[in-house]
Amino acid sequence: MKKLKYPHLFEPITLGKTLFRNRIFGSPLGGMNLYEGKFPGTESHAFYARKAKGGAASVAIGECVVDSAHGRGGPVHTAIDDIRAISYLSKLAENINRYGAVPVAELAHAGMYSEASHAAGNPLYGPVSMTVKGAVASAGVSQVEEIPAEVIEQTIEAYANSALTAKNCGFGMVMIHGGHGWLMSQFISPYTNTRTDEWGGSSRENRMRLPLAVIERIRQKCGADFPIEFRMSGDECNPAGYGIEEGIEIAKMLDGKVDLIHVSTGVHECYSSFTKTSPGLFDEDGCNAHYAAEIKKHVKTPVATVGAFSDPAQMEELIASGKVDIIEIARGLMADPDLPNKARRGRDEDIRQCIRCLECFSSLLNKFQFCCAINPEISNELDGDVLKPAEVKKKILIAGGGIAGMEAALAAIKCGHEVVLCEKSGNLGGVLKVEEKVPFKQKLDRYLNQQARLVMESGADVRLDTEVTPELAEEIAPDVIIAAMGARPVIPPIPGIDGSNVIGAEEAYLDTEKVGKKVVMLGGGLVGIELGLYLARLGREVTVVEMMPQPNLGGNTCHGIALDQEIEKRNLKLILSTKALEVTDKGVWTENMNSRTFYEADTVIYATGMRPLREEAAALRECSPEFYQIGDCVTPKNIHQATKTAYYIVSSLGKF
Repeated sequence: MKKLKYPHLFEPITLGKTLFRNRIFGSPLGGMNLYEGKFPGTESHAFYARKAKGGAASVAIGECVVDSAHGRGGPVHTAIDDIRAISYLSKLAENINRYGAVPVAELAHAGMYSEASHAAGNPLYGPVSMTVKGAVASAGVSQVEEIPAEVIEQTIEAYANSALTAKNCGFGMVMIHGGHGWLMSQFISPYTNTRTDEWGGSSRENRMRLPLAVIERIRQKCGADFPIEFRMSGDECNPAGYGIEEGIEIAKMLDGKVDLIHVSTGVHECYSSFTKTSPGLFDEDGCNAHYAAEIKKHVKTPVATVGAFSDPAQMEELIASGKVDIIEIARGLMADPDLPNKARRGRDEDIRQCIRCLECFSSLLNKFQFCCAINPEISNELDGDVLKPAEVKKKILIAGGGIAGMEAALAAIKCGHEVVLCEKSGNLGGVLKVEEKVPFKQKLDRYLNQQARLVMESGADVRLDTEVTPELAEEIAPDVIIAAMGARPVIPPIPGIDGSNVIGAEEAYLDTEKVGKKVVMLGGGLVGIELGLYLARLGREVTVVEMMPQPNLGGNTCHGIALDQEIEKRNLKLILSTKALEVTDKGVWTENMNSRTFYEADTVIYATGMRPLREEAAALRECSPEFYQIGDCVTPKNIHQATKTAYYIVSSLGKF
């Protein structure tokens, strides 16, 4: 009899009377492709259904607002209290359920962060009257009114009505969002709930009265067998808020009253807790699991953990050891929706693990659209599998084996084309391979190595140490050339830049022994900042000099938050709005507001941007009937842009 590699991870679990096929639950994601900004349409259906198809036991649709008049935080939250939502939600539940997953509706109310409701002319209610800054996506300041007792009663009814709507639409469970600073969390926390009536104050029983009343009313409306999941912050990770000890007591009060206690962390009020709620590049896999494990010791109700999971071996260990009962995953199922199915079959090496770049979250905040840096399928699920066998098989020459070149090669092979991939260096992976020793880039390095392995195993003709020239192109005689040559570092025109104490960022990454104790980094973009943080971890004193008033982080808002915290933690010195004038053997002269300052340095490193290899690519433009230029040799951007462009350009080849 064949045995599963991860038997505990794939053991079914019953909550209420609903059977879940394994212990991998799709954590709630919401706020994208909504008709009128309120109703999940066909694009959303495909987005969620893809995760169900990949083998997750449940798929949660996030941010279903129970009271649109008073609880709508953003312009793209599902209005589950609007009768028009029923048709959309019913179809969504059907699309998830058809693949064997349980659809889950996250019931939410933004409370004092209900900015969209307030903008529509409604009162902004919170536990007490206060002035607050907006949530993560807003810099505004608003006056909050204390929610009256009669509105609290209406809110309880709104939750119950919304739960019943979800059940009637075919959802197999509801999740009450009681963490992260949403309304339930605002009432639970002694930091935000200082009411003097039965709904709050110093009494934990009073602060828990609202969530417990909501749970009880949902039970009355939906029946005892309909499962309820309660999402809570086990620790607010806020010096002014509660810690795990209070989290345990909160969980005890939920014990036996809900079917699943979902333990997350963090709150809106605390900027530094953002990367606790959504772990970034600098955090370990499953870094929040210890909160759930601690709560698990004190309750009988099943407990779920969430945050930075992608390794099935780690998930198996947590469940097998009894530390948690369920693993919830959000970003990991965007990086690879097939993660559950691959893990069940023991194909760990084929799982495309999330690199935790936070590109997905930043895209949602800035564009109301999810994306994934390493999975171009995300938000394009309606396209289906675009890499179908080509009608006309072609010979494709790919110049460059970096991010874009490897993705193009894999896509072309899948479409049935003949592929010749030439890489100038001796390794696939491109310029990012210089970061392979960086501890916080191990997920990225795993991805690069995985892509390289897949290319080498694909049947493509891979030629390392081979530069593509017009002469080579003529010899190969391809039907298509894809130039993915990348970019090279810009050397700033500063006196002394050719000194013996000056090196480029790539050289510093490759050989940190060349870097002295005291470092001045020229350039405050992602390369300079991340290299500076790496060197600071190795004990160097790093000063970053940047001409602009802010570091250039490439538009990745959420990764910027993670960088801010790491910069403070590592004592990285940022000198902004400052121009480097001259490098000497002792350091760097700079100018800021007409004031000259000298910064001592044993080593000066330049990280002042990249020059796209456009001319080198242009030399191949007339060497084949079809020519495409992709990735950094067009304009240096990011992994997401390189991957997506390569994937979709190849999908268009061979139509005629």
